[in-house]
Amino acid sequence: MGLSLTVLGCSATYAAPGGACSGYLLRGAGATVWVDCGPGTLANLQRHLPLGELDAVVVSHVHPDHWCELPVVRNAWKYGLQRDGLPVYTTADVRHAVEAVVDGAEPTFAWHEVAEGDRVDIGGLGFRFSRTDHPVETLAMRIDAGGTSIGYSADTGPGWSPEALGAGLDLFVCEASLLAHQEGTAPHLSGRQAGLAAGEARVGRLLVTHTWPTNDPGDHLREAAAAFDGPVELARVNERYDP
Repeated sequence: MGLSLTVLGCSATYAAPGGACSGYLLRGAGATVWVDCGPGTLANLQRHLPLGELDAVVVSHVHPDHWCELPVVRNAWKYGLQRDGLPVYTTADVRHAVEAVVDGAEPTFAWHEVAEGDRVDIGGLGFRFSRTDHPVETLAMRIDAGGTSIGYSADTGPGWSPEALGAGLDLFVCEASLLAHQEGTAPHLSGRQAGLAAGEARVGRLLVTHTWPTNDPGDHLREAAAAFDGPVELARVNERYDP
Protein backbone atom coordinates (compact mmCIF):
# COMPACT_ATOMS: atom_id res chain seq x y z
CA MET A 1 0.00 0.00 0.00
CA GLY A 2 1.25 3.50 -0.83
CA LEU A 3 1.62 6.18 1.80
CA SER A 4 -1.74 7.62 2.90
CA LEU A 5 -3.18 9.84 5.61
CA THR A 6 -6.69 9.59 7.06
CA VAL A 7 -7.98 12.49 9.17
CA LEU A 8 -9.37 11.36 12.54
CA GLY A 9 -9.89 14.88 13.84
CA CYS A 10 -8.99 18.39 12.73
CA SER A 11 -10.47 20.92 15.19
CA ALA A 12 -8.23 23.37 17.01
CA THR A 13 -8.30 23.50 20.84
CA TYR A 14 -11.71 21.81 21.19
CA ALA A 15 -13.90 19.82 18.85
CA ALA A 16 -16.52 21.35 16.60
CA PRO A 17 -19.97 19.70 16.80
CA GLY A 18 -19.65 16.14 15.52
CA GLY A 19 -15.90 16.56 15.13
CA ALA A 20 -12.73 15.68 17.01
CA CYS A 21 -9.43 17.31 17.91
CA SER A 22 -6.14 16.57 16.17
CA GLY A 23 -5.46 13.05 14.96
CA TYR A 24 -4.25 11.32 11.80
CA LEU A 25 -3.84 7.72 10.69
CA LEU A 26 -0.77 7.08 8.57
CA ARG A 27 -0.43 3.92 6.52
CA GLY A 28 2.34 2.82 4.23
CA ALA A 29 5.34 0.55 3.80
CA GLY A 30 3.68 -2.11 5.92
CA ALA A 31 3.17 0.16 8.95
CA THR A 32 0.14 1.76 10.60
CA VAL A 33 0.82 4.76 12.85
CA TRP A 34 -1.52 7.08 14.75
CA VAL A 35 -0.17 10.65 14.77
CA ASP A 36 -1.62 12.84 17.54
CA CYS A 37 -4.52 11.53 19.56
CA GLY A 38 -6.72 14.40 20.59
CA PRO A 39 -10.16 13.94 22.19
CA GLY A 40 -12.59 12.11 19.92
CA THR A 41 -9.99 10.49 17.69
CA LEU A 42 -10.00 7.06 19.36
CA ALA A 43 -13.59 6.43 18.30
CA ASN A 44 -12.86 7.56 14.75
CA LEU A 45 -9.70 5.44 14.56
CA GLN A 46 -11.76 2.31 15.19
CA ARG A 47 -13.84 3.09 12.11
CA HIS A 48 -10.73 2.38 10.04
CA LEU A 49 -8.94 -0.47 11.80
CA PRO A 50 -9.00 -2.61 14.96
CA LEU A 51 -6.89 -1.13 17.76
CA GLY A 52 -4.67 -4.18 17.81
CA GLU A 53 -3.41 -3.42 14.31
CA LEU A 54 -1.65 -0.23 15.43
CA ASP A 55 2.12 -0.37 15.14
CA ALA A 56 2.82 2.84 17.06
CA VAL A 57 1.54 6.21 18.25
CA VAL A 58 3.40 9.49 17.65
CA VAL A 59 2.37 12.60 19.60
CA SER A 60 3.63 16.07 18.72
CA HIS A 61 3.24 17.93 22.02
CA VAL A 62 1.64 18.21 25.44
CA HIS A 63 -1.31 20.49 24.72
CA PRO A 64 -4.39 18.42 25.60
CA ASP A 65 -6.09 18.61 22.21
CA HIS A 66 -3.22 16.49 20.87
CA TRP A 67 -2.67 13.75 23.48
CA CYS A 68 -5.64 13.27 25.82
CA GLU A 69 -6.78 9.97 24.33
CA LEU A 70 -3.55 8.30 25.47
CA PRO A 71 -4.80 7.29 28.95
CA VAL A 72 -7.88 5.73 27.36
CA VAL A 73 -5.76 3.95 24.75
CA ARG A 74 -3.75 2.51 27.63
CA ASN A 75 -6.95 1.17 29.18
CA ALA A 76 -8.08 -0.33 25.87
CA TRP A 77 -4.77 -2.12 25.34
CA LYS A 78 -4.36 -3.23 28.95
CA TYR A 79 -7.90 -4.37 29.75
CA GLY A 80 -9.50 -4.85 26.35
CA LEU A 81 -6.72 -6.36 24.25
CA GLN A 82 -4.65 -7.50 27.26
CA ARG A 83 -1.48 -6.56 25.45
CA ASP A 84 1.70 -4.71 26.35
CA GLY A 85 4.37 -2.88 24.44
CA LEU A 86 2.56 -0.33 22.24
CA PRO A 87 5.38 2.00 21.07
CA VAL A 88 4.67 5.66 21.81
CA TYR A 89 7.04 8.27 20.35
CA THR A 90 6.67 11.70 21.94
CA THR A 91 8.24 14.48 23.98
CA ALA A 92 9.25 14.13 27.61
CA ASP A 93 6.42 16.52 28.53
CA VAL A 94 3.77 14.21 27.10
CA ARG A 95 5.21 11.18 28.86
CA HIS A 96 5.18 13.01 32.19
CA ALA A 97 1.59 14.20 31.62
CA VAL A 98 0.36 10.68 30.89
CA GLU A 99 2.18 9.22 33.87
CA ALA A 100 0.59 11.87 36.11
CA VAL A 101 -2.85 10.67 35.02
CA VAL A 102 -2.27 6.92 34.65
CA ASP A 103 -0.75 4.83 37.41
CA GLY A 104 1.46 2.43 35.51
CA ALA A 105 1.43 3.38 31.84
CA GLU A 106 4.25 0.89 31.39
CA PRO A 107 4.48 -1.87 30.30
CA THR A 108 1.34 -1.17 28.22
CA PHE A 109 3.22 1.68 26.57
CA ALA A 110 6.81 1.35 25.40
CA TRP A 111 8.01 4.96 25.60
CA HIS A 112 10.42 6.49 23.09
CA GLU A 113 11.25 10.13 23.78
CA VAL A 114 12.03 12.19 20.67
CA ALA A 115 13.23 15.75 20.16
CA GLU A 116 14.43 18.24 17.55
CA GLY A 117 16.50 16.59 14.83
CA ASP A 118 15.71 13.00 15.78
CA ARG A 119 14.98 10.37 13.12
CA VAL A 120 13.20 7.10 13.76
CA ASP A 121 11.93 4.25 11.62
CA ILE A 122 8.58 2.65 12.36
CA GLY A 123 8.35 -0.31 10.07
CA GLY A 124 9.05 1.10 6.63
CA LEU A 125 8.06 4.66 7.61
CA GLY A 126 10.89 7.10 8.25
CA PHE A 127 10.12 9.96 10.66
CA ARG A 128 12.15 13.16 11.02
CA PHE A 129 11.30 15.75 13.72
CA SER A 130 11.63 19.54 13.79
CA ARG A 131 10.78 21.83 16.72
CA THR A 132 8.19 24.45 15.82
CA ASP A 133 7.33 27.98 16.97
CA HIS A 134 5.00 27.13 19.85
CA PRO A 135 5.05 27.80 23.63
CA VAL A 136 5.80 24.18 24.58
CA GLU A 137 8.16 21.72 22.92
CA THR A 138 6.25 20.84 19.75
CA LEU A 139 7.50 18.58 16.99
CA ALA A 140 6.57 18.90 13.36
CA MET A 141 7.39 15.78 11.42
CA ARG A 142 8.25 14.48 8.00
CA ILE A 143 7.24 10.94 7.06
CA ASP A 144 8.90 9.19 4.11
CA ALA A 145 8.07 5.87 2.50
CA GLY A 146 8.96 4.53 -0.93
CA GLY A 147 9.95 7.89 -2.38
CA THR A 148 6.80 9.65 -1.12
CA SER A 149 6.70 12.20 1.69
CA ILE A 150 4.17 13.83 4.01
CA GLY A 151 4.93 16.79 6.24
CA TYR A 152 2.87 17.67 9.32
CA SER A 153 3.27 21.06 11.00
CA ALA A 154 1.67 20.09 14.32
CA ASP A 155 1.03 23.44 16.06
CA THR A 156 3.20 26.40 15.16
CA GLY A 157 3.42 30.13 14.80
CA PRO A 158 5.03 31.86 11.81
CA GLY A 159 8.55 31.57 13.24
CA TRP A 160 8.86 28.02 11.84
CA SER A 161 8.90 26.96 8.20
CA PRO A 162 8.22 23.58 6.57
CA GLU A 163 11.58 24.07 4.86
CA ALA A 164 13.00 22.69 8.12
CA LEU A 165 11.57 19.30 7.10
CA GLY A 166 13.59 19.23 3.89
CA ALA A 167 12.72 19.63 0.24
CA GLY A 168 10.29 17.60 -1.80
CA LEU A 169 7.24 17.31 0.46
CA ASP A 170 4.48 15.75 -1.64
CA LEU A 171 1.74 16.61 0.86
CA PHE A 172 2.00 19.24 3.60
CA VAL A 173 -0.58 18.96 6.39
CA CYS A 174 -0.54 22.40 7.95
CA GLU A 175 -2.36 23.96 10.84
CA ALA A 176 -4.46 27.04 10.02
CA SER A 177 -6.09 27.81 13.36
CA LEU A 178 -6.66 31.48 12.59
CA LEU A 179 -8.07 33.76 9.93
CA ALA A 180 -6.00 36.61 8.55
CA HIS A 181 -7.59 39.23 10.80
CA GLN A 182 -6.66 37.08 13.84
CA GLU A 183 -2.95 36.83 13.02
CA GLY A 184 -0.76 37.53 16.03
CA THR A 185 -3.49 36.81 18.58
CA ALA A 186 -2.26 33.26 19.31
CA PRO A 187 0.88 31.18 18.58
CA HIS A 188 -0.69 29.65 15.47
CA LEU A 189 -0.95 30.21 11.73
CA SER A 190 -3.77 31.64 9.68
CA GLY A 191 -4.89 30.05 6.44
CA ARG A 192 -3.03 32.83 4.63
CA GLN A 193 0.19 32.13 6.52
CA ALA A 194 -0.14 28.38 5.91
CA GLY A 195 -0.45 29.06 2.18
CA LEU A 196 2.57 31.35 2.17
CA ALA A 197 4.65 28.80 4.10
CA ALA A 198 3.67 26.04 1.68
CA GLY A 199 4.69 28.19 -1.26
CA GLU A 200 8.06 29.11 0.22
CA ALA A 201 8.79 25.42 0.85
CA ARG A 202 7.56 24.45 -2.63
CA VAL A 203 5.41 21.61 -1.40
CA GLY A 204 3.35 19.59 -3.85
CA ARG A 205 -0.06 19.87 -2.16
CA LEU A 206 -1.39 21.63 0.91
CA LEU A 207 -3.94 20.16 3.31
CA VAL A 208 -5.31 22.80 5.70
CA THR A 209 -6.19 21.50 9.17
CA HIS A 210 -6.58 22.48 12.87
CA THR A 211 -9.21 25.12 12.15
CA TRP A 212 -10.99 27.05 14.90
CA PRO A 213 -14.27 25.26 15.68
CA THR A 214 -16.52 28.34 15.51
CA ASN A 215 -15.10 29.63 12.22
CA ASP A 216 -16.31 28.56 8.80
CA PRO A 217 -13.61 26.08 7.68
CA GLY A 218 -14.18 27.26 4.13
CA ASP A 219 -12.79 30.67 5.08
CA HIS A 220 -9.51 29.07 6.18
CA LEU A 221 -9.40 27.15 2.90
CA ARG A 222 -10.07 30.25 0.78
CA GLU A 223 -7.32 32.23 2.51
CA ALA A 224 -4.82 29.40 2.04
CA ALA A 225 -5.75 28.93 -1.62
CA ALA A 226 -5.29 32.66 -2.32
CA ALA A 227 -1.75 32.51 -0.88
CA PHE A 228 -0.56 29.20 -2.39
CA ASP A 229 -0.19 28.62 -6.11
CA GLY A 230 -0.88 24.88 -5.96
CA PRO A 231 -3.53 22.34 -4.99
CA VAL A 232 -5.15 23.11 -1.62
CA GLU A 233 -7.67 20.96 0.24
CA LEU A 234 -9.48 21.18 3.56
CA ALA A 235 -9.03 18.38 6.09
CA ARG A 236 -12.28 16.52 6.71
CA VAL A 237 -12.84 13.91 9.40
CA ASN A 238 -12.61 10.28 8.19
CA GLU A 239 -11.39 11.35 4.73
CA ARG A 240 -8.27 9.74 3.25
CA TYR A 241 -5.61 11.77 1.42
CA ASP A 242 -2.93 10.24 -0.79
CA PRO A 243 0.20 12.28 -1.55
